[in-house]
Amino acid sequence: MNNHEIDYTLHGDDMQFVEVELDPQETVIAEAGALMMMEDGIEMETIFGDGSANSNNGIMGKLMGAGKRLLTGESLFMTTFTNTGTGKKHVSFASPYPGKIIPMDLSVHNGKIICQKDAFLAAAKGVTVGIEFQRKLGTGFFGGEGFIMQKLEGDGMTFIHAGGTIIEKKLNVGEVLRVDTGCLVAMTHDVDYSIEMVKGVKTALFGGEGLFFATLRGPGTVWIQSLPFSRLASRVFAAAPQTPGGSRDEGSLAGGLFDLLGGK
Repeated sequence: MNNHEIDYTLHGDDMQFVEVELDPQETVIAEAGALMMMEDGIEMETIFGDGSANSNNGIMGKLMGAGKRLLTGESLFMTTFTNTGTGKKHVSFASPYPGKIIPMDLSVHNGKIICQKDAFLAAAKGVTVGIEFQRKLGTGFFGGEGFIMQKLEGDGMTFIHAGGTIIEKKLNVGEVLRVDTGCLVAMTHDVDYSIEMVKGVKTALFGGEGLFFATLRGPGTVWIQSLPFSRLASRVFAAAPQTPGGSRDEGSLAGGLFDLLGGK
């Protein structure tokens, strides 16, 4: 691997952004739409896939890389940010919803991390963003978030994002942890994992939880989030007014005054 070596600083608490420092000719890749701000002298370029592993394999390699991203539900394109100036420059990427940005040095984790398909935020150029299929396809197709996951490979820095509070758990050999599929953020490649159906029809239908959970078996390290975006989105949708034109807070004093004044 030949990843660019980048320095970074995390800012904020619950709505974080990461500021990456680039030396001349250093490059960082990021998801489309992750940019917050950048200094003069940094050049943006939109590319197929991650621009690393398939860059020397011609158009077919680039198309395969882009196709893998399409399978994970991500954009076909990514954006590179290169310092074309003479001094150090800074570019910042923001988290898309409340939570934490987790910096990971892939060289510390034997060159590979497996994460949720929407967790990747940015990385040093040279990090490969691929897909990791669930081995048991029968449960995988019905396991929702647990089926197709991203794999990040290389020896450089990468940044992933997760919702709510993040906990890092180290599993010993043979130690088992069962996690809601949406709460699993990332894990090292040596963790044995599978997607299993919740036992007991009554528990599955009336327990208020999903039909599937991820079973993780050590050794290895896993990262768990307390607030998956899917759970946050479902609560917001459930609380939103369902009547036509009901986007205002009808029950609030401000909404009542708005109606009295003839607002529609």
